[in-house]
Amino acid sequence: MTGKRTGKRTVTVFGATGRQGGGFARAVLADGEFAVRAVTRRPDSAAAKDLERLGAEVVQADMDEEESLGPAFEGAYGAFLVTNYWEHTSAEREKAQAGAMARGAGLAGVQHAIWSTLEDTRECVPLEDDRMPTLQGYYKVPHFDAKAEADRYFEDDGVPTTYLRTTFFWENLLTKYAPRRDDDGVLVLNLPMGDRKLSGIAVDDIGRTALAVLKRGTDLLGAKVGIAGEHLKVADMAATMSRHLGEPVEYRPLTPEAFRALDVPGAEESGNMFQFYADCEHRFTAARDLDAVRALNPALQDFNTWMIAHRAEFAPRTRGEREDGGE
Repeated sequence: MTGKRTGKRTVTVFGATGRQGGGFARAVLADGEFAVRAVTRRPDSAAAKDLERLGAEVVQADMDEEESLGPAFEGAYGAFLVTNYWEHTSAEREKAQAGAMARGAGLAGVQHAIWSTLEDTRECVPLEDDRMPTLQGYYKVPHFDAKAEADRYFEDDGVPTTYLRTTFFWENLLTKYAPRRDDDGVLVLNLPMGDRKLSGIAVDDIGRTALAVLKRGTDLLGAKVGIAGEHLKVADMAATMSRHLGEPVEYRPLTPEAFRALDVPGAEESGNMFQFYADCEHRFTAARDLDAVRALNPALQDFNTWMIAHRAEFAPRTRGEREDGGE
């Protein structure tokens, strides 16, 4: 169970060229205790080549093609397993992918899998509850509920697993949930959270915390580990953004209904997600003990620290510049 030419135990990393898997792979490579086997459908991509330069073994496999997964797991001590729901937006496909990874890890005898998962929102908002629409026939927030249903696959296949429950990525504020300028040129955040707290985390901290879980050995096998960097009201997030962007960012929350009606991809599901965060605030934040996360990852970033590191990355339309980089 050692990496090629290294003598180190190998960790197979799915989603290695994406945000979560990439963050975990980089954390493992920087730490040096384990060898990284980076799994990707496109080993010739720039992201895969970057990992290779950092010392990862890059292998080709596709979680939609179960027969391709065996070599990716062969001889591995551990595995980081994550799906990309937003690539296809199908809960059933996401569950099928998770099932394929669980079977592959079980057959290979992986000793410690870390499965990036989420809560079942229907435990807080049942299907018959009309506060929010039911989506894809069986789900309130499909990308949450499908992952939660998939948890059992790892038990069924006898995979020693830690269930890493993540949360909202602050990096989304750089892209799909970035503040936008209104007709008067004012930067506005309109997430439908009311005055409730939103749990958030830096993607790199997911990787570092997952590595800490792996290094704990058997201590956290079978455990559900909820992680976040901070629980903050969106109005407080806007105030922090204002300080670092050098201009006011106003929080003008939409209602969940108005958010679901936006003419943007995934608006209905995202509206349900934010409503779940808001309506089930205490339950969700209580499952993410920040002191416990910091004990695993002492370098855990709060939102202010993340903003300091990322303020230059906000889009030109956010920074008040022309798209061509002019004044």
